[in-house]
Formats: sequence, structure tokens, C-alpha cells
Amino acid sequence: MLRRSEYKLLNQMLDAAMNGDFHETQFDESELSKLQTKLYQYLNQNAISEEKLNEEKSRIEELVTNISHQVKTPLTNIMMYSELLKESVRDEQQEYVSQIYNQSVKLNELMQALVKMSRLETGIFAFEQKTDSLAEVAEEAIRGNISKATGKHIVIRKMWDDSKTQSIMACLDKKWAVEAVSNIIDNAIKYSSENSEIEVDMLEHEMFAGIKITDHGIGISEDESPRVFSRFYRSSRVHDEEGIGVGLFLARQIVEGQGGYIKLKSEVGKGSSFEIYFPKRRQM
Repeated sequence: MLRRSEYKLLNQMLDAAMNGDFHETQFDESELSKLQTKLYQYLNQNAISEEKLNEEKSRIEELVTNISHQVKTPLTNIMMYSELLKESVRDEQQEYVSQIYNQSVKLNELMQALVKMSRLETGIFAFEQKTDSLAEVAEEAIRGNISKATGKHIVIRKMWDDSKTQSIMACLDKKWAVEAVSNIIDNAIKYSSENSEIEVDMLEHEMFAGIKITDHGIGISEDESPRVFSRFYRSSRVHDEEGIGVGLFLARQIVEGQGGYIKLKSEVGKGSSFEIYFPKRRQM
């Protein structure tokens, strides 16, 4: 049986290990000394593994960033020159020039998405969370999608009462929260028919506050619902639509990275409803 003094020493060892300042103090043939030696070896090996992992993450981040910078200039030139070509080519050539421009835009979006994915997945990037207005996040995301919605004659309708929702606050990184909500709205626009509506509303619970986006588009089948947040996943029913399959993946990474979560309810042929929740207070 362990004596009280041995229990106390074990407790001190564990506290030191958790605080990152553990070192051996017993140098004899006792069982506690052997345990200290093994614990020290384990923590040392773990620290080395973590250091290697962080180095690998840094290399991946650097690689993706370098690729992005190398691709950015030629892509920008292709987009610029294809726009200039539109003004000088004959009518029958307009379609070819438009295809060049559209595909270069798509490739540019893919590169930006890859950089964001790299930053989020490697864990190097840290969210700067603070208490902010959820209504402002929703309004900014809506403004960023108005042009796309107008192009399809889709109305994005605010369902909340400003006088009641200005007090709804959440702990979030506003820039990235807007990105997540914007991705959901963009997804709703893509898969909704022309002349339809998208409703955006506010939600509030005891621990979380959220934004609800409802569309009346093609909907998502029950078996596909868990997969729509996967990287590069695209349903066989939407292959003819524009998209690269990272919007919902990034949205979930952003929201969960800030201690929140996303709920999805959908029915094929009737539309989808996404609820994006952020914590009201910083998660410990």
C-alpha cells in the first residue's frame, strides 16, 4: 500500500508534468524513482514528437503559402488579359475568352481555399475571439452575397427584429465568422432556383447564439447530410453547378475552431436549413 507521503509525491509529479516543469528528484532503487524515470522519458519523447509535428505543420503552411504566391501572379495576368480580349475579339470568340476567364477565377478561388484550409488544419492559425454582435456578422455576410443573389433573382430576407437582436452577442473572431456564414449563404444561392427566397434569422439559447439560413432549393438527402461538410465533397446531383466543394468544409472548421457547431435540417426538393452557433462566452 502507498503511504500518505508517497501519494503526495505522486500528486506533485502529476502536477509538475501537467505544468511542463517536471524533473527527476528521486535517484535510488525505489519504485517511485523508477516511476519518475519512466514519466520523465515519456514526457521527453512526447515533447520531441510535438516539436517535430509543429515543424511539419510549419513546412506545410510554408509550402502552401509559397505555391499560392507563385500561382497568384500568372493567374492575375490570365484574368486581366482575358478581360481585355473580350473587348477586341469577334462575337463567335467571346465564348472561348469567357471560358478562359471563368476557369481562371475558379482556379483562383481554389488556391485561396487551399491556403485557408492549410491555416485552419495545421493549427498554426489562432482565432482572435471577442464578444461581438451576431447581427453584424449576418448583415456583413448578406452584403457580400447580394450580387450573386441578384444575378439569380433571389431575395435574401432578414427575418429578425433589429430592436430585439442588437443585444445578441457571441464570442467569436468576426472576420472568420463572417466567412463561415457567407459560405453557407453562398451555398444556398448556388443550389436554389431563380426567383426564390433565402431567409436569415437570429437564434439565442442559454450558452450559444446562432444564425439560421433557410433556402428552398434542391435539398440534401438524409444519407448525404453527414458528408456535405467533408473536404471537396460534391453530390452527384450538383456536378453541373459551379463549385469546388470546400465552402461547407471551411465553414465547419471555422465554427468548430471557435467552440461552436453547425446543425443541418434538409429535405430533398424542399430546401435546407443551416443553424450556425457560436458560444456566448469564451470556451476554456
